[in-house]
Amino acid sequence: MADRVSASIEIGGNISASGYAELAEIITAEGLSVEWDGETFKLEHRTTGEPLTLYAYEVPWGRFEELESWCIENRLPVARWSGGFGSEWTGERVVFTGDGAPWSYIADECDRILVDRATVEQLGSIEAILAHFDAANAVLPPLAVEGETTRKPSEAAID
Repeated sequence: MADRVSASIEIGGNISASGYAELAEIITAEGLSVEWDGETFKLEHRTTGEPLTLYAYEVPWGRFEELESWCIENRLPVARWSGGFGSEWTGERVVFTGDGAPWSYIADECDRILVDRATVEQLGSIEAILAHFDAANAVLPPLAVEGETTRKPSEAAID
């Protein structure tokens, strides 16, 4: 049986309508929701103009393996946080910006990025350390589904 911890994932980028339907199937199969202890994800739970953020307790090894792989294959930016498990592993945040490879960062149970002495020595300067924190805290773009029109709240009609 897999060790299980709490985890969350944020997904952004541009996706086709059929891609979004496929993504939603994977999310539903993983039992994710848009809030802790919320109902299982449905298509209408996504907020237009924002990244899609999902949550779950009891996630095997703290990873959404199928979902993360699908996002990376489809070049969708993604950031996942997962808690640590006893003395087995520490919490982490994994960030994929849509290019290159995903990067893993040490995080605590509150999703704060941490650095150890080896990382400080490897990075070598305060500027590089701050850039490390910035990369770990990457702001993802909204998850935009092709064909949707998005309106800013200031452009909404007044009723």
